[in-house]
Amino acid sequence: MSVPIIHHPAFDAQFDASHRFPMSKFSRLAEILVEDGIVSAGGFHVPTPASPEWLRLAHDPLYVDQVLSRTVPAAIEKAIGFAVDEKVALRSRCATGGTVLTAKLALAEGLACNTAGGSHHAGRNGGAGFSVFNDVAVAAAGLLAEGDVGRILVVDCDVHQGDGTARIFAGEPRVFTLSLHGAKNYPAVKAQSDWDVALPDGTGDAAYLAALWAALHTAFDIARPELVFYNAGVDPHGDDRLGRLSLTDQGLAERDRTVIGFFRDRAVPVAAVIGGGYSRDIEALARRHTIVHRVAGEFA
Repeated sequence: MSVPIIHHPAFDAQFDASHRFPMSKFSRLAEILVEDGIVSAGGFHVPTPASPEWLRLAHDPLYVDQVLSRTVPAAIEKAIGFAVDEKVALRSRCATGGTVLTAKLALAEGLACNTAGGSHHAGRNGGAGFSVFNDVAVAAAGLLAEGDVGRILVVDCDVHQGDGTARIFAGEPRVFTLSLHGAKNYPAVKAQSDWDVALPDGTGDAAYLAALWAALHTAFDIARPELVFYNAGVDPHGDDRLGRLSLTDQGLAERDRTVIGFFRDRAVPVAAVIGGGYSRDIEALARRHTIVHRVAGEFA
């Protein structure tokens, strides 16, 4: 049986190629997965847009209504990094719905992967850092509210701290947030995750993987999760514009293999999202994002 992979055409809000957020990577990522036979033609699981009710479990109702009506204040749009127009609002709901579906399929089958998600800078009262809705937080809050799980672990390996997720779940004992990130990278003011591992610039594969292995043991022993959300951001890569941790393609693959294998060995379902990646070379970037889907296939 193949690992379920989730995609929706609306994940790509079709920004101009000159925009600093590489929006077209989402379409190219899906194309590569089909071209390389990782997903059969028509084989993607297609999500429905996240419902307003689920969005309001992680975000202030006023902010949710502003996104849905495309009336987000200019100050919040500036913090996000782009205007929240009709395509962006739909993309944000579909990407969040994609993570909800990814989590539900992971619970059913043990492992599932989104082709978007990981918008971890969005907080309860607004978006930030290219993040409109915090898809992992929405999915986690919804699953808890419906009683599908009782304990959740978020393993965030994006190069940027998962500050929005940490703040949304501060004081929520059922969600444990683990973040491995660049110490000197965005955001300038860090949140307090349940477990933070702040790494120096130029860390490299070996030191990164050693820190990851130790952190997974610590987080698992404390959280004892029934479900793991894994943010497999590729921006720690040495060629990423915003990275600085100097990981290689092989290092990213071993990172993904380590995280997924750690939890599958312990029979804990894993829902993976792609997180950040900011190379100007869309082809190279999209292929880098497919690493997690390829590695996940090893566990089918």
